[in-house]
This record gives sequence, structure tokens and C-alpha cells, in this order.
Amino acid sequence: MKKIIAILVFMIGVACCYAQPFPLDYSYVGYHMSQQPIPNADVKVYVEWHAGNQSSRIQKAIDYVASLKPDRKTGLRGAVLLGKGCYELSEPLRIQASGVVIRGTAKGETVLFKTGVDRGAVVYVEGKNNRIVTDTIHDNARKDDDVMIVRKSTQKWIDLMKCGNFGGGLDLGYWGWHPGEMDLEFTRKITGIVNGKPSFDAPLPISYDKDCMMLRYNWSGRIENSGIENITVESDYDKAYPKDEDHAWNGVYLANAINCWVRMVDFKHLAGSAVVIQRSGSQITVEDCKSLSPVSEIGGYRRRTFLTFGEKCLFQRLYSEHGINDFAAGYIAAGPNAFVQCDSYESLGFSGSVGSFASGLLFDDVNIDGNDIKLCNLGIEKYGTGWNSTNSTVYQSTASGIFADSLPDGTNNYVYGCWAQFCGTGFFDESNNHVKPWSLFASQLSKRLGRDVSGITRTLERNTEASSSPTVEQAQMMMANAKLPRITMHSWIDSAKFVANVSPTGTKNVDAIKIANKTAVAKHEYAIVNGKILVDGSLLVGGRHNSPWWSGRVKYSVFSKLPYAVTRFVPGMEMYGTTDRIDSVILNMKRDNNVIYSQNYGLWYDRRRDDHERVRRRDGDVWGPFYEQPFARSGKDTAWDGLSKYDLSRPNKWYFYRLGKFADSEADNGMLLMNQHYFQHNILEAGAHWVDCPWRTANNINNTGFPEPVPFTADKRIFMAGYFYDVNNSYLRELHRKYIYGVLDAFADKPNVIHSIGEEFTGPFNFVKFWLQTISEWEHEHNKKVFVSLAVNKDVQDSIMQDKELAKTVDIINIEQWFYNSRGLYAPKGGMNLAPRQALRNGKTGSVSFADVYRGVSECRNAWHDKAVMYYANNYTEMSWAVLMAGGSCPDLPVTDKQFLHSVAGMQPTFHKDNVYLINNEKKDAVAYIGTDKNTISISLSNGIYDIYQIDSKSGEMKKMKTGVTINGNYLLSFKGIYWLRKR
Repeated sequence: MKKIIAILVFMIGVACCYAQPFPLDYSYVGYHMSQQPIPNADVKVYVEWHAGNQSSRIQKAIDYVASLKPDRKTGLRGAVLLGKGCYELSEPLRIQASGVVIRGTAKGETVLFKTGVDRGAVVYVEGKNNRIVTDTIHDNARKDDDVMIVRKSTQKWIDLMKCGNFGGGLDLGYWGWHPGEMDLEFTRKITGIVNGKPSFDAPLPISYDKDCMMLRYNWSGRIENSGIENITVESDYDKAYPKDEDHAWNGVYLANAINCWVRMVDFKHLAGSAVVIQRSGSQITVEDCKSLSPVSEIGGYRRRTFLTFGEKCLFQRLYSEHGINDFAAGYIAAGPNAFVQCDSYESLGFSGSVGSFASGLLFDDVNIDGNDIKLCNLGIEKYGTGWNSTNSTVYQSTASGIFADSLPDGTNNYVYGCWAQFCGTGFFDESNNHVKPWSLFASQLSKRLGRDVSGITRTLERNTEASSSPTVEQAQMMMANAKLPRITMHSWIDSAKFVANVSPTGTKNVDAIKIANKTAVAKHEYAIVNGKILVDGSLLVGGRHNSPWWSGRVKYSVFSKLPYAVTRFVPGMEMYGTTDRIDSVILNMKRDNNVIYSQNYGLWYDRRRDDHERVRRRDGDVWGPFYEQPFARSGKDTAWDGLSKYDLSRPNKWYFYRLGKFADSEADNGMLLMNQHYFQHNILEAGAHWVDCPWRTANNINNTGFPEPVPFTADKRIFMAGYFYDVNNSYLRELHRKYIYGVLDAFADKPNVIHSIGEEFTGPFNFVKFWLQTISEWEHEHNKKVFVSLAVNKDVQDSIMQDKELAKTVDIINIEQWFYNSRGLYAPKGGMNLAPRQALRNGKTGSVSFADVYRGVSECRNAWHDKAVMYYANNYTEMSWAVLMAGGSCPDLPVTDKQFLHSVAGMQPTFHKDNVYLINNEKKDAVAYIGTDKNTISISLSNGIYDIYQIDSKSGEMKKMKTGVTINGNYLLSFKGIYWLRKR
């Protein structure tokens, strides 16, 4: 009794409290907070089964229903009814409007079968992320306000929680918690004001204190009353690889949604989550669903079967087999969130929170087969999770182990009436006992609503009467009952009756719906003409974005700080800084005036390697974000990161699918993809760079022959370039050849892709020669020509270009590993087993001027007239005008005037002296760069009438200075600047 009183005293200030030892009322979860059942929408469109890809037909039906007016009372627009059959989908389905439902005729006989290698979801229920915070509430709270309550994570609180650093005697604070990273966000409606204090429509799992702030918001784009029901969602996968991951990862993905649902859906062969609810999801019900036969590696971020990052979500009557985190909340899931009547089979990992500081979790009648439920401090695991949960309860549940702890800030986790091996400092009571009521959620909901709620909760209660000294009659009755088949959660789910209409009678057939033809996107023409990279006859200008190598954390406050990436992968999350959506990357490219995306694969896949240790990992619980490699996993043996070994002869289909899709989008927008075949950073400098590298012998099934144990220098550094670039090794040479062929095959029909040998490449002549010969062989075999960029050390570059046959394969000279500067020429030799920054430490360089860049570019242009020249060496972002005036390609100019870009496309350098530079085209248009303060400069032009513009070097803005000027031979310019002299 003293224990219960202590609990109650502690919970003063928490929004809702029972006379039982539970921190809050968890019943405010699910569709409309479980105050009403999920509605049954009228069927509006019928999609009869047809063979072949059905993505466009079903999406047309969804979009049609989305165009209908919603019912004023229910908010429903209607349901899309699918007939019996296996509907093949090459693209996912997207519900993007309120009141739209996807419904199957019969769960077991209506199948959405997702093909392809995309790792996204099969169905998206997703509104717009347009939430706007209008003001901060102090003493001006009003009834019916929609508010966001933010519980701030201050440094003081982090220090109290002892999560700023997870120990080890090193300054590893980047894995610890940081202020702002653990801010909890709760969305509520104010239901009243009592004594100046607001009350909310649902309780908070935390105390409203000085670390909280309240904000008004509106969210017009968040959708509601939409769902998917009575259907099977299945992913195709490569049957030859039982751990294949190049297929659909998620079944249903919900974001920017409230009061939506997933009911009576079976999921098969997914790699990630059957259902994943994002942080922007609230009051979602997922019920009577099963996840069967998942297909993936056994590792981190896989098989998080039913997963919520959101709040007030209800997961009830669910079954999961061979999941890793079967029933889970993610990073700072605000809560409350409830898992009720859920069973797993042969779980491969724990259920609970798989991220930091989820609050208000309920596990009610949850049975984890062969693994644990954890509400505790996970420490450094999963990239510094620390405390994974607070004010959470495990009730009437079973697991191999249940871990629950009290927290340093005075909050707690609770375990009541459970069966397991117990561990922790949290509140434990009635352990190894059955308790009443059977379901805490059902009891709390019934008490709150004051009525019977069995229609919503549909609880399977077990007989708990089991006397240790039964009478003869009782023993005989128990024996008879023992012969009856046990009702499993699997069968209980199947016993659910679907009562909504599944008849197509009187509804519109999807094939009768007419839609307007989409305007075809004009195709751009990419070419190198007279040593210039042109798009539709105009010079391509703009910046270059380099793919990030390895950085990032799966923290909301970090996402916006990360550079965008195409092959970065965070399972179950599709937003900036995680798995970036392709259209988002394109928009950011445009925003930044970037026209080239330089792609290299990740330095390492697993973020555990950020510690730069060289040890083998104990398991495959890898940490995201994942920077994908171009090679597929084999599904065999175990690499040093704990996942299966790579197969260097098998491309990572998702990696090249993403790049291919991105290249297509770039092509539609007049941009280039520069694909780096290799990433030299893996094989030099820090030993950790090599440890997880796919080419390392220990990490692949191809027996690359590199030495094991690894010959670390001083047990820290690595020098593998001599081994890696050895093309005299016939076996290794063939592996390289197959890989290069695979890369070329992946981009065979992409006209805007440039092939470059590798990021930071400083390798020897013989390897570059082999690389170019391999490309040439591929081109002849396929009767195709690809763009090839030579970005190597100057001695290697010059040797290649002196060989006529090798030079034929080269289209672009990329000045990146050498450059002129105030000290002369910086040009370290290739093949010296030094990374670029190591070479820079050995050779002193001076400042880089306009004249230095002009000299380097013009020397290459003069030596090889038909080759385009790029400059990406030191200070390249500041030297775009030098690149242009020297006849280079892809200068990072801010100019967008189409007539100017078409004009300069044909210009070549004609004069330079005393910081005056001139380029002309055949029409005799000219651009003059006057970099001197002399009062008057005379430049030579052809006779004619000109319009003269001055260009701002930083903004690209053009100012017309003179119109209709007659020039005969020479023209005097009186001011320093950049001028376009356009001949009429």
C-alpha cells in the first residue's frame, strides 16, 4: 500500500491518474481517440482485376475519389474497391486526400503485389507537411485552440539524465544527447481554461513544467478519415537470395495524417515495417493485422514490424513472426501510444522503444516469443539511444525478459501482472500473476466513455482459473478443455468480421473514368561541342553538389543540417536528411544553382564505424543513416559489420535504381550526374576506412586476396592502394572489369551521366589505362558512347592524353588533383599511395588567383581542343569566371539569361593580357573580363552594331549599358568589370 501511495504522490501534475499504479490513462489513442468505431465508407469506384501492372489504374481510382466532395458528417469521400486477384504494382499507391479508402473484396484473395527494387512502401497515406506555428501561448490560451506542447531538452536535464556522454574516457559527445535533440512535441486541443490553466483533450505523458512551452498552430494539409482495409499487401523479392533487401520495405506509410486507419491487412515478405507511422501521424488505429515471412538481413533498422514515431496511436490485435522489433516506438515518439493484444512468434529482438525517450507507451496483453520488452537505458546502443522510454507500462504481458527502470529525473516505467525474467529499478507488481481487468486499455476506455466498448476493443480473454489442487471434477473438465484447440492471436485476428460493403454493384468502373493526358516533358539534348558541355545548345553553368560521405544522425534536429543525398538510406523515414525523395533533391539542386551531382558511395555503411575503431562488430545491429555501397549483400557468411558479406560481382539494385531515377529527373531538368566509380578514401589513411570496405577480403565472398589480418601501420593507418590498383593480378583485374561493366550497364541509356574514375583518385597510370580500356571495350560491345571524365594527377593525365587510343575514350579533363598557384604548379605524382590531403601536407601551396585558374584550364583546352575542361581544384567556387574565360565547361556562374548562355556556348578565348580577357563566338559576340583598374581598355572586335551589357559577377544580374553601338575594330571600355557585347 505504501508503494501505491508513493506512486500516486509522484504522479501529481501528470494529466490523468488512476488509483492503480499506472502513470496515465492510455485510452486516448486510436481513430478519434477510440471514441467511435472506424467508419465504413461507401464504394465509389471498382477496379476489376487485370493482368500486368495495375499501378496507374488503381491510382486513377484513388485520385478520382479524392476529387469527390467529402460527406459533411463523416468526412468520407468514398472507397476504392479492388476485386479478387493479385494486383501487380510497379509503383506505390498514394492516398493524399482526406476521406479516401482502399478496400479489398476479400483479404486473402485481394492482393497488392509490389514488384521492383524500390525500398519504400507499398501504400502511402500522406498529407502535406505544411504545419505553421502562429504564436506562442503564455496567458492567452483559448478554448478549442489547436496547440503544440513542446517539452524542451535542456543541457541541465541531459546532465541529470547522464546521457551527454556514454563514457569510455574519451570525448565521444557526438553520440550523446544534445540540447534540442530530445524535444517532445504533443499536439492537443484545449478543452477549457480552469484558474488560468488549460485542460487538454488527451493527457500528457509528462508533467507540464518550466521546460514546456505551448504554441498555436494550424495544419491545413494534414489528412484524415483515410485508410486501407480488408486486403493483403505483399512484396516480391529475389527468391535466390533469402536475405534480399532490394524490394518493398514497408507496407503502409502514414505521415501528416490524423484519424486514419489500417485494418484487417495481412503483410508478407517485407524487410522493414508492416505499418510505420511518422512523427506527424496522430490518432491512427492499426488493428487485426498480421506480418508474415519477412525477408531481409538480420540487423539494425530491419523488421521493426509495427512502428510508431507518432502520438495517440493504437495498435491492437496484431501478429508478427520473425520480427526483430515486433512492436516498437521510435525516437521521441510523443505518446501516449498503445500496443494491445499483440503476439509475436520467434522474435529476433526486443519490443519497446527503439529510439530515445519515447513517452507514454502501453504494452497491454503483449506476448513476445523468445525475446524481451525493454523500457530502460540502452546506453550507446543504436547511436546513443540512452533512456528509451518514460512513463510507460507493461501490463498482463509475457516476454523472455522485461526490463524496466526508474529514471534520474524522477519519472518511471511500470510492470504489472507480467510473466518474464525481470530486471530493473522501475515499478514491478503482481509479477508472475494474472490480474484483473484482463485489458488495461479496454478498462480505461470503458471507464472514460462510461459505456461498453467491446465493439472497439474485441478482447480475447484467457481463462486464468488454474487451481493447484483441483477436484476430480475440475481435473476432468480441464482435461476436456485441454483437448480443444487453443485460440491463438493469429486465429483471433482471422475471426474478425469485415462488415463494410464489398459489392461493386452500382459503382463506377475505373476504366470509365477519363483523365486528361499529361503534357510530355521535353527531352533535353546533351552534347560536347568544340570542347564545351552544352544542353540544348547552351552552355551548362552552375555549381556542383558532392554526395556526403558518411555524416548524419537519425535525429530530427540534425536532418536539416545534412547535405542532401541520393543513396543515403534510413529505413522507414522519407524526408530531408534521411531517405531523401528524388524530387526533393532536384528542388534543392535548383535552389542552390547546382547543375552537377557528384555521386560517390559511402565511406562506410554502418555508423558504428564513426568511432574509427578497427574491431569486428559483435552483431548486425547497424546504425543509420546508411550510406549504401554499389555492391549487393550475398546473404552468406558474416562481414565485419555483422551483416552478410558482399558479392562484388552483383550490383546493389536499389543503389543503381535510385541513381537511375535521379539521373532521369536531372535529365528532365537539364542537369548532370557525375558518377564516381571508386572511392579511394576507403583504401588510404585511417585504418577504419578499410575495415568495413566491401573489397576487403573478410567482407566479401569473392576472395579478393587482400591480406588478412589487415596490415595496419602502427595498428592504425592503412595503405592498401598498392594492392587495390594491381591490374597485373588477373583475378582482381576481372573483378574490377565486371564491376565497371555493371556501372556502365546501369547508366547505358542515361545521356546526362558522366563517368569518373573516383573521388580523391590519386592512383597509378596503369589502373587508369585499364579503366579507360574497359570502358572502350564496353562501348564497342554495346555500340554506345558515354561521357568519360579524367580526374587524375597531372603526370597520369598527360601520359593518358599522349596515348591516342586512350585519349579517344576521354571526353572531359577534370582539373582536381593539380593546380597552379602563387608558388607555381602543385602537381603531386600519381600512384604514390597518398591521399590528396596527405599529398597537400607534403607540398606547400600558395593562393590561387584568376590567372592561375585561367592558365590551367587554357593549357588543357589548347592541348586538347575537342575535350571539355572542368576545374574543381582549390578555390573553384570563386573562380567560375576564370573557367569561362579560359574556355572551360560547367563554370559555377550565377547567370541564368538564356540568350547569354546560348551566346557563350560557341565562344573561345581570343585574347588575354594584363588582366584583360576576351572570348568570342563565330557570330563575333564577345565577353570581356576587365580585371584591372586602368581608366581605359581597348579591345578588338569585328565590325558591327552591338548591344552592351554589364554583368554583376556575384549575382549574375545584367544591366544594359548601351544599345545599337557601332564598332569598327576597337572598342574602349572605361571600367573594371564583366561585359557582354552582343552583336546584332
